[in-house]
Amino acid sequence: MPETKYQLAELAQEIAAQIQGDPDFWVSSLATLQSASATELSFIANSQYQKYLKTTSAGAVILSPADLEFFSGNALIVDDPYLAYAKLSHKFAATQSVGVGVSNSATVDPTARVSSSAVIGPGAVVAAGSHIGDNVVVEANTVVGEDCVIGQGTHLCANVTLYSDVKIGENCLIHSGAVIGADGFGFANHQGQWEKIAQLGGVRIGNRVEIGACTTIDRGALDHTLIGDGVILDNQIQVAHNVQIGENSAIAGCTAVAGSTKIGDRCTIAGACGITGHLEIASGTHITAMTLVTKSITKPGAYSSGTGMLDNKQWKKSVVRFRQLDDIARRLKTLEDMVIENKGS
Repeated sequence: MPETKYQLAELAQEIAAQIQGDPDFWVSSLATLQSASATELSFIANSQYQKYLKTTSAGAVILSPADLEFFSGNALIVDDPYLAYAKLSHKFAATQSVGVGVSNSATVDPTARVSSSAVIGPGAVVAAGSHIGDNVVVEANTVVGEDCVIGQGTHLCANVTLYSDVKIGENCLIHSGAVIGADGFGFANHQGQWEKIAQLGGVRIGNRVEIGACTTIDRGALDHTLIGDGVILDNQIQVAHNVQIGENSAIAGCTAVAGSTKIGDRCTIAGACGITGHLEIASGTHITAMTLVTKSITKPGAYSSGTGMLDNKQWKKSVVRFRQLDDIARRLKTLEDMVIENKGS
């Protein structure tokens, strides 16, 4: 890949930054404060890294006005350095060649509609009745099931699987191994045996959604599973049937959301959380890592459960105390009753 360089003035214009130093300085790439070379651009968005400003070899740094006094070199000054870094990162990202048109080894059903500007990669399958929009990329070995709709500008990476009746909006990114539209976990128990419930709904995904590698979104039992505009889902997330996730919510890796739960707009859910079924999570809620949510959250805020890490010996002692809590509570209640009785006499 040919080397890409940008002058500091050009980068400043991209992020509406003020410049300290040489506007003609050439930037070759992005790097951390600790590892950056004299031609690279770095950033600081967390005060705990402030100490590296004195020792960094970075040719330029994106920073806030509050950090400017600690750095005398070339700088791009913005109110939100992390957002500025996010925007500039795309200018240095490697571009992947995905070819043009439909690969000779792809299989496209005659009843499927594929835009002339779409790319269908080697070994990919587009089943009957599906519609692939303008500038869509379907990479190698991805399967688009029957009656699916893929909106313009959406990119399905290699080995994605869409079951039937999945509709994805515009400018989405679905990473490898994601499975969308698999059967929800619906069974009725009869005399110790499980009777499968046909999952008759589909999946509806909005615009500008990103879905991580090996994440699974189940189809609805009757109604559809719904993912709102601007949602971001990390890798290895389980979204069960008929879940609804509101606009611009974000869920980190290894979290599981059980069936029919409704998550509001702008929620952030950290990694390895468990959310049980048929709950409602208020818009603007933040749930910290490894939290188990067993009842609805009606008031926005930050919520946590579980225990933080302890020294192993201390943790074992705490487990012993935890097992004694029920007995301690009963004994305390008995003492309280005795005190009340003595006061009465």
